[in-house]
Amino acid sequence: MRTRASIYRVASVFAAGIFLLLGHTPRIAAQVQRPVWSDAEKPLIEQLNGLRSLPDDVRATTTRRLALQIRVLPPGPNKLSLALDLANLSTEGDFGHDNLQEVATTLADALRESPPEQHGGVGLGPYLELASLVRYEHVDAALDTPQFAAAMAKLEADDERRQHADFTLTDIEGKAWTLSALRGKVVLVNFWATWCPPCRKEMPDLQALYDRFRDQGFVILAISDEDVAKVKPFIAQRNISYPILLDPGRKVNDLFVVEGIPKSFVYDRSGKLVAESIDMRTRNQFLSMLGQAGLM
Repeated sequence: MRTRASIYRVASVFAAGIFLLLGHTPRIAAQVQRPVWSDAEKPLIEQLNGLRSLPDDVRATTTRRLALQIRVLPPGPNKLSLALDLANLSTEGDFGHDNLQEVATTLADALRESPPEQHGGVGLGPYLELASLVRYEHVDAALDTPQFAAAMAKLEADDERRQHADFTLTDIEGKAWTLSALRGKVVLVNFWATWCPPCRKEMPDLQALYDRFRDQGFVILAISDEDVAKVKPFIAQRNISYPILLDPGRKVNDLFVVEGIPKSFVYDRSGKLVAESIDMRTRNQFLSMLGQAGLM
């Protein structure tokens, strides 16, 4: 689903003008025309641009307010674009389930009012964004369309693929790691990159959890598709001691259907996929995921 390099998760570019210009670079090939924003929409863009700079408590209340303000805009591609960008940003941490519910309701309303296919859009991108909120963030969103049903079915199929995934990759020290060989341990597979701010933000929490639980059979496999010359000094500077694996050809990224980062998957000691995240997690959110693997 997620293909925006700087949003760290995907929302497919669909209609001309449906891509909020927050400095994000799409990985997919598409010609995107610059939208014309109304006077009511321009302040919302400024607030979206500034969300990441806010303290978490302020960011939570601002996210909720933005969801409500976007919801009352006139239907159209601009409203859908704003709702999509807010949804992308709203999962970078823990800003409250009720606030996330408001975001999902706004996105569902925008999709219902102005389906992207009416504006020349193709693919399931916007519907996958909403489906991900429903499946992985456990919000409610009623959208009775074939596109949304297809998006939910795709996510279910992706998870089935991840359940049976196996790989062998080499870490930055030259050691090979095979996922299936770690049965009997709790494994957190984390996809990340040096250029990704949410990835960098969650790394200290991952390190703290690794220090706390490694003697209980907890392993982190953090996978980057970048070159070792870039990754190794980055890791050394931050004193990260959990394994950092390299996937330069993106074969494992593709195996896990990872089109945006950060993304994490937790396997219990029997090798069952028990939890996953579609974005950055806080320490408490990671603890909840590990608890589903019996590591508490």
